[in-house]
Amino acid sequence: MTARPSPANPPAGMAPPSPSGSPSPHTPAGTTPSSPSGSPPPRPTAPGTAPARGAADDRAAGRSGHAATPRPPASGTAPTGRSTAGATFAARPPGLRDTAAPPGRTAGPAGPPRAERPNGSHGVRAATPLSDEDRGRLLGGAHHDPHGLLGAHPVRGGLLIRVLRPYAKGVTVLAKGLRADLPAEGDGLFAGVLPLRTVPDYELLVDYGDHTVTVQDPYRFLPALGELDLHLFGEGRHEQLWQALGARIMEHQGVTGTRFTVWAPNAQGVRVVGNVNYWDGTGFPMRSLGSSGVWELFLPGLGEGELYKFEITRPDGSRTLRADPMARRTECPPDTASVVEASHYRWMDADWMARRGARPVHEAPFSVYEVHLPSWRPGLTYRQLADQLPAYVKDLGFTHVEFMPVSEHPFGGSWGYQVTGFYAPTARMGTPDDLRFLIDALHRAGIGVLMDWVPAHFPRDDWALAEFDGRPLYEPQDPARAAHPDWGTLEFDYGRTEVRNFLVANAVYWCEEFHIDGLRVDAVASMLYLDYSREDGGWTPNVHGGRENLDAVAFLQEMNATVYRRCPGVVTIAEESTAWDGVTRATHHVGPGGFGGLGFGLKWNMGWMHDSLGYVSKEPVHRKYHHGEMTFSMIYAYSENYVLPISHDEVVHGKRALVSKMPGDWWQQRANHRAYLGFMWAHPGKQLLFMGQEFAQGAEWAESHGPDWWLLDPSYGAEADHRGVRDLVRELNRRYAATPALWERDTDPAGFSWIDGEAGEDNVFPFLRFAADGSPLLSVTNFSPVVRHAYRLGVPDHLPAWREVLNTDDPRYGGSGVGNPGVLTTEPTPWNGRTASVSLVLPPLATLWLRPS
Repeated sequence: MTARPSPANPPAGMAPPSPSGSPSPHTPAGTTPSSPSGSPPPRPTAPGTAPARGAADDRAAGRSGHAATPRPPASGTAPTGRSTAGATFAARPPGLRDTAAPPGRTAGPAGPPRAERPNGSHGVRAATPLSDEDRGRLLGGAHHDPHGLLGAHPVRGGLLIRVLRPYAKGVTVLAKGLRADLPAEGDGLFAGVLPLRTVPDYELLVDYGDHTVTVQDPYRFLPALGELDLHLFGEGRHEQLWQALGARIMEHQGVTGTRFTVWAPNAQGVRVVGNVNYWDGTGFPMRSLGSSGVWELFLPGLGEGELYKFEITRPDGSRTLRADPMARRTECPPDTASVVEASHYRWMDADWMARRGARPVHEAPFSVYEVHLPSWRPGLTYRQLADQLPAYVKDLGFTHVEFMPVSEHPFGGSWGYQVTGFYAPTARMGTPDDLRFLIDALHRAGIGVLMDWVPAHFPRDDWALAEFDGRPLYEPQDPARAAHPDWGTLEFDYGRTEVRNFLVANAVYWCEEFHIDGLRVDAVASMLYLDYSREDGGWTPNVHGGRENLDAVAFLQEMNATVYRRCPGVVTIAEESTAWDGVTRATHHVGPGGFGGLGFGLKWNMGWMHDSLGYVSKEPVHRKYHHGEMTFSMIYAYSENYVLPISHDEVVHGKRALVSKMPGDWWQQRANHRAYLGFMWAHPGKQLLFMGQEFAQGAEWAESHGPDWWLLDPSYGAEADHRGVRDLVRELNRRYAATPALWERDTDPAGFSWIDGEAGEDNVFPFLRFAADGSPLLSVTNFSPVVRHAYRLGVPDHLPAWREVLNTDDPRYGGSGVGNPGVLTTEPTPWNGRTASVSLVLPPLATLWLRPS
């Protein structure tokens, strides 16, 4: 970050900063900006936030503290600020340009321009002063209608023009045939009555003593936000809310600039602060747009890369400096300013977008590789990841990747699950267009992109959403109801129209603006239940006396319905860990509990995950006593549309990596690992595997260094063991994609049949899967460390022979090589309730797939 003016080193020509300066714009996550009017002391840093940084650190980083409100520099240009895109720009006030002297005049330190009368006029006369109340509220950042005081207004005898330019020595109005000085009113206010009947297209020549600048007057513009936008937002139906709120570059009344809008209904006043005004918002108060609670200001001449925040005067008169909730780009953490952004990306994935919804997702192959982007290859940018990730995922045969949250978050250790920038991709790896480049590259490689989305809660960092305008706004009014009991965060107020609109539009935003193919919604259970992680007496029942959060139910239904309507081919996936009825049922189909379905496309099968991992973690000699834990999932397998997840949550915090959960020596651990993956890929439901598990990483994942890629280095002695497991995953995905029986009827009970669900004494799980045309696949898993010879299984009698197509005990994958070469003939020997059977050799700790020969 290029150094900004500081109290110790002001730019040339600057007076000492005002004691009522604004807070530091770059307060690190977890700290409270100082307030000139005595804002509350900082609350404790919430879990998942970055550590506080002191004033000395801010000065060392080239930032000014809250008392350092620098004045415009003497050099004729603003101090250089850093664009987070890497470009360097001169930060100037809106519409500011270096001003050449007019004919016959000398600009700069020769002094302020002399007043000149308009043609035939009597010159400028003093304006009626502002009332003490209006003046105090305007200068104190607490006025709801600064445009009613500033800018040009017809009055008796002429046109009143009033300007607020802190630190200016003089202000001159420039227009065609007009050059008129405005008398000073003190405190940066200049005003005069010009003998004009209409408002001209004017500019302001602002004299700072040793240089002059020409600017547009922001207060001569009408509101740049339409009535329809406000109406839709008020009703909670603005499905493209990011086009109405936040910072948007646009042309308004023939002038290009940036429109700033923010929802802060409890604020006394709101001002724009940023590089453009050296983080002193005195001269840029926003206007309130009536009962909508939205504040607006159009700043002409302001463009991309500018850093900004909103300075909000709370109901108690204190001030707070806040990042834009709708910012589409942010500074890289721990810096917290928002960035004016406009996308210039040209998508090249039209073919993918046109065909992605051709087949319903529950009837299509769906094999997901879950990735934490910052640590997959630590240090790579989005664009550098685009050179490696698509090729890697395509080589392994996964149909989709799932990004852990990419929305901006202050603390990397939260893995993105404590979001402060819901509309901004994290700046840790590049710009929003860089992320688009990565997604585009994945699409062109034939890979869908899912994203973790976190509408369940948000952190308490007081430069972000918490008590945004001085009172609970995004969170419920009741502090006990607002506090999330598990994570020290705040829950959203799903019953508030504008909050629900903020979240629904956010889901649409990622799908429309970033071509995301699916949203995996985090922590759905914590949203659905009022008593989630709360003790008796710690929650209030709903209007029916129940524990269901009716507002959250309505929000999820609206979000799903909106996304599916607007974004064909997109899938929503619920991480929901309870037996809530109808998670993947249509919203208009009412279930036995009286609720319509939540409307998700898929649901994580957390029960299968817990039961199956519990089973395989036991010694084989004990597994027969837990056989039902592996077969139980088929009792409810068709109650929802399921994904089988082996996610990041299962390989952290002492749970151990997947291969390390397995009992036995290293050979047995890998064999168990391979057999489990073969069982998982054949089981009804889609599958998800977290990075590192595809090559049997033994250590738990840590975001600080990511997967242990060195295990695949040929110089490592056990490299073949890990590469063998990865080769198996590749073959599983290849066979899976080519075998409709494994995915075409995932949600149809007719697509599955046990051959023997009671083979607990043998630790064997044999079953058939069927495609829509009836073609079968036979899967047999032996979770015992012994070879089982002549193991007979009943099979359909109309198929004369079978052939082994996959064996996780193959030596290519690190196995012992036991198997069934050649053709297995169906014999007319009744078995397992069928009239025909085959005799197999079952390898130790292995899964076999067989197809008709």
